[in-house]
Amino acid sequence: MQSFVTRFAPSPTGELHLGHAYAAIVVWEAARRAGGRLLLRIEDIDQGRCRPEYEQAIYEDLAWLGLQWETPVRRQSERFAFYEAAIADLAERGLLYRCFKTRREILDEIAAAPHKPEATLGAAQDIGTPYVGAALPPDEEQGLLEAGKPFAWRLSMARALEETGALSVRFERLDGSAGESIPARPEQFGDPVLARKDFPASYHLASVLDDADQGVTHVIRGEDLTAAAHLHVLLQALLDLPSPIYRRHKLILGPDGTRLSKRNDAKSIRSHREEGASLTDVYALLGLEWRIDAPPPT
Repeated sequence: MQSFVTRFAPSPTGELHLGHAYAAIVVWEAARRAGGRLLLRIEDIDQGRCRPEYEQAIYEDLAWLGLQWETPVRRQSERFAFYEAAIADLAERGLLYRCFKTRREILDEIAAAPHKPEATLGAAQDIGTPYVGAALPPDEEQGLLEAGKPFAWRLSMARALEETGALSVRFERLDGSAGESIPARPEQFGDPVLARKDFPASYHLASVLDDADQGVTHVIRGEDLTAAAHLHVLLQALLDLPSPIYRRHKLILGPDGTRLSKRNDAKSIRSHREEGASLTDVYALLGLEWRIDAPPPT
């Protein structure tokens, strides 16, 4: 029987909140029930926003929640060369092109298009703004490179789909019972950015590479990242990597009904703890209960 390996992969760009706590507990519980392994991965590619104190806070919060993980912990900032090698491979195969347009130029171009691309995977899916471009003529591109113009490496979705053909995504129910395989729709992302000058790899590329390298068999994420699986199976096919099984869990919402996020200054786990909340209290806030076979709350 194939071993069960999953991971919790937070970014140290702020303190963890109740949404992170729920995700970590769900992932840990899945590994425990399967007799499998739980990996902790620090996704700190964004060196401009990531902070050592936030990384340390992650370890403290997870330990307070009663969760255990394998060591050493993988940190993506230590794997830039690995990601750059994958970018070089995709570029050499003609699957990437340099896009010199700014975000504002792209948004203006999309807004002016007579038929704007629409996401059909659900309004809650965070797929960004789908954009389809093309490589510039060699002379023009060379001139921009010599001028030091910044660019992003974009995946040519058309070329990628020509190479892979039709793909599917395998989803299981959260409890691990049988789910379904559905047709993958990576074209919903347009031509996604896989790297920039200040980012050696996008979340999508780094996540796919690390999941495969760490032998992750099950990816368990919030339902807001359902769409990501559609792009990830495409990248896995292009890079000859295995595709894990995907599970989705609910999101923890704030009083206003929106998803908790660092961007919206969601109340941190540390703040709950400092205000005297017990582990039992936090579980109750998450709609969870302790079981006899789970570690005791404090």
